[in-house]
Amino acid sequence: MITRRSTLAGLGSLGLVGGMIPVLARAEVDLGDISVTTLSDGHLVMPGAFFFDGLPQDEVMAILAQHNLPTDQLKPPCNVTMVQDSDKTILFDVGSGPAFMPTAGSLLDSLEAAGVAPEDVTHVVFTHAHPDHLWGVLDDFDDPVFPEAQYMMGQAEWDYWSDPDTVNAIGEARASFAAGAARRLGAIEDRCTMFQDGQEVLPGILAHASFGHTPGHMSFEVRGGTQSLMVIGDAIGNAHVAMERPEWPSGADQDTDLGATTRTRLLDQMAQDQMLVIGFHLPDGGIGRVERADTNYRFVPEGM
Repeated sequence: MITRRSTLAGLGSLGLVGGMIPVLARAEVDLGDISVTTLSDGHLVMPGAFFFDGLPQDEVMAILAQHNLPTDQLKPPCNVTMVQDSDKTILFDVGSGPAFMPTAGSLLDSLEAAGVAPEDVTHVVFTHAHPDHLWGVLDDFDDPVFPEAQYMMGQAEWDYWSDPDTVNAIGEARASFAAGAARRLGAIEDRCTMFQDGQEVLPGILAHASFGHTPGHMSFEVRGGTQSLMVIGDAIGNAHVAMERPEWPSGADQDTDLGATTRTRLLDQMAQDQMLVIGFHLPDGGIGRVERADTNYRFVPEGM
């Protein structure tokens, strides 16, 4: 039986440039004998044009208005997934760390609020290597934040970001992403194992290719007892335009056509199967279900 608990972890002492974050959203579900928790890494601040340039602006504005969102700037939440059983504490991605955005990088505070020390983390499984998912693997001194963890990444994703040609081929806007990824992956290389699509990366955790957002982006089916959920990373990047017009290209995806194909396929699967989904940038802690809404989809936070 799936149960859900939603809490707000008070972190009033967390000081950030431009103000304070008084609370960090946290959501939990139980799958059989395992506990799944989403932990806030704060949020990003992104120009709307990054996502919506080239799209029908009247339709974009109408969709965002329905969600009470502005068109010029978005602040997507960052939800790191933690899976715990009797002997493992697994993180899916590690957030931004201190070097990406001042509004993000709060994972360690969220872990502390959940009673988990960095040394307790046994495994880190990456969906992909964008800064808000990878850069939190090292601290200000380039030391590993999770000293006892084993790291895991899809082979295609590892190969792409480790390739020295990527920094020149990826484009000026993302060149810093490539340089930052290569440095961090180099620091954990001797403790990282790679996997393929369809592989069980850990007991009860199955990798599913969801390429497009990045060349090797992976999602993960997490099974506990007879229940399961899907950790989708950034394959479905938001609960507004990505849900209502999944076929539209997104500027956040490196391969916009493949990203749209993957997004549409996943939404159809999630709505059909009514499987719980966890999205890194979905609202209300990121845990919920996808429902059909006329010809499109909507995200319904679990328990709402």
